[in-house]
Amino acid sequence: MALDFNQLAQQFTEFYYNQFDSDRTQLGNLYRDESMLTFETSQVQGAKDIVEKLVSLPFQRVAHRITTLDAQPASSNGDVLVMITGDLLIDEEQNPQRFSQVFHLIPDGNSYYVFNDIFRLNYAA
Repeated sequence: MALDFNQLAQQFTEFYYNQFDSDRTQLGNLYRDESMLTFETSQVQGAKDIVEKLVSLPFQRVAHRITTLDAQPASSNGDVLVMITGDLLIDEEQNPQRFSQVFHLIPDGNSYYVFNDIFRLNYAA
């Protein structure tokens, strides 16, 4: 059965942001020791360090609203690139912050893990 990379990207994105918004501590299963996160200018590698970084972010509550989601197959091995843009509602802030995020998903048995995760806030010029 051929991989429907768009469906995979949609399912992954919904799961990831629902988990992030409800309990960031539970995101570790999506990463491996070789995974890397670039969050703004900070880079960390390994599932444990990535989760520590995400948990240490300076807000209590967050809600992601997805604006765009694009996906492409990244190789003949079944990995997929996913790019998301959207809005972040943080704590009691009324004005959302714009963000972009890219995931490189790698097949792992019947599942996928995040090999690369790049996150940026988009500021007005």
